[in-house]
Amino acid sequence: CLNLECPTPDLEDWEDMVNALRHPTKEVEIALVGKYIQLHDAYISVVEALKHGGIASRATVNIRWIDSELLNENNIADLLGDVDAILVPGGFGNRGIEGKIMAIEYARTHKVPFLGLCLGMQLAIVEFARNVVGFHDAHSIELDSSTTHPVISLMPDQDGVEDIGGTLRLGSYPCILDKSSKAFELYGEETIQERHRHRYEVNNDYRKALTDNGVTLSGISPDGRIVEMVELKDHPYFIATQAHPELKSRPNRPHPLFRGLVEAALRHQK
Repeated sequence: CLNLECPTPDLEDWEDMVNALRHPTKEVEIALVGKYIQLHDAYISVVEALKHGGIASRATVNIRWIDSELLNENNIADLLGDVDAILVPGGFGNRGIEGKIMAIEYARTHKVPFLGLCLGMQLAIVEFARNVVGFHDAHSIELDSSTTHPVISLMPDQDGVEDIGGTLRLGSYPCILDKSSKAFELYGEETIQERHRHRYEVNNDYRKALTDNGVTLSGISPDGRIVEMVELKDHPYFIATQAHPELKSRPNRPHPLFRGLVEAALRHQK
């Protein structure tokens, strides 16, 4: 009645996605190491993004839920020894932190594909600073204010501000990727936008110590002040980001970092 043309919708992209979802040809198991795992919906965005990454490879992604509070030297090989990849998501507070750090160390030293999100990236920096650089008490000041090596800290303009709500970095921020990085290869573009929800950042005083020992700062804010993404070049897939890329993933547009993690998991499986 409005005299508008109503062409047949082009659903080819959607139909291909549904077909891949319903008819997988392979499967992988990815460990999600967190401290809220009793309520799986606490990580629902991460879980869905992993599924999306699987669709791109026609793979079913099975999640192994690992309680980071229970992870220790005696059981880590049993819990993580046969997984195809490890993911450490975001969170707040110091409960279960050492278990997450232990999982990151396992992924790094055993060459298991790894993706760290927000706190997961911060703890990847802590683990590397402790076990590779040699700063044995390295930590985030959020979790240990007495550390002599605060590799994760507040930005100078946040210091002394006590209202955490006013200092959280929220929303979408730009990031410039290193063209030689795995991240650039996955995204296919130099300037990206990702969503954030965190307060603490990589302490720039430790950039040189980290890069001299093998960390690649693969994503930096346009003004060069903030480390947004890191990776290890001598590892099959070790990427961590300050952002929450899971929030931008869609079934027919899987996020590059999750698609890449599933692809790396499939290679690791072989």
